[in-house]
This record gives sequence, structure tokens and C-alpha cells, in this order.
Amino acid sequence: MSTPAIDSHAIAARDARLCALAEHYFAAVDRMDLAATLACFTPGARFTIATFNTVYTGRDTEIRAMFERLNARYASVWHGDFDHWVQGPERLASRFRVENLSFDQQKLVKFNCNFFKCQGDLFDEVYVYMSGDNSLG
Repeated sequence: MSTPAIDSHAIAARDARLCALAEHYFAAVDRMDLAATLACFTPGARFTIATFNTVYTGRDTEIRAMFERLNARYASVWHGDFDHWVQGPERLASRFRVENLSFDQQKLVKFNCNFFKCQGDLFDEVYVYMSGDNSLG
């Protein structure tokens, strides 16, 4: 019995695609571009903030409202210093630093981990583990 050949180029391309999707998403969040942020999700997506036992379902309803609250709560947000791990075929974990700047110029620094499950080039499930207060609640 032979072992199927592994196409390392296809795996590398898949991994790069998923990492690029995550960074595209975080860049949209950082720009506070609601349309571009929501465009990263399937219509029936589920967004779970596991640290706080909070679940938002539906890109155009509950997830939209969550990001609207985030954008209203802070003068700016930044996500960076990423480490990504891909678990094929459609799962990605990202560890990163977050800096939220309040309207009175207070900087809140957090260290978060997100776990993404994708359908093609869209997030269908997101699980967030965050340090500090729930900035998405």
C-alpha cells in the first residue's frame, strides 16, 4: 500500500492564504472598516469570546453589532506581532498583541489568541481568548 504524495507547494499556498486572511481581517478591524471586517465572515458565522462565555451568531446581526460597539468604544485599535499556526485544511490559530486607545488617550495592551475555522476564504467560526477586560462585549 502506497502513501499518497504530499504536495508541499499546495500546503504552503494554503497556509499562506489562511495567514493572509487573518492579517487582512485584523487590518480591517484596525482601520475600523466595518464593511471590510464583516466581508471576512460567512453569513451564518459564529464568534465566541471563550474567555467571557459570550457568543455572537450572524455576520449581519450580532457580529456586526459587536464590531460597532468596539469601534464606538475606542479611538483606535491595533493588532500586531502575530504568530500564526495553520492546521489544515481550514483551521488557523493566531497569537498577537492588541493595543486599544481610549478617547481620553489611555492605552490598553492585551495579549490574545484567536482560533479560526474557515469555509473557503471566509471565517465561519472564531474563538477568542483575551487577556484583560472584554473589549468586544
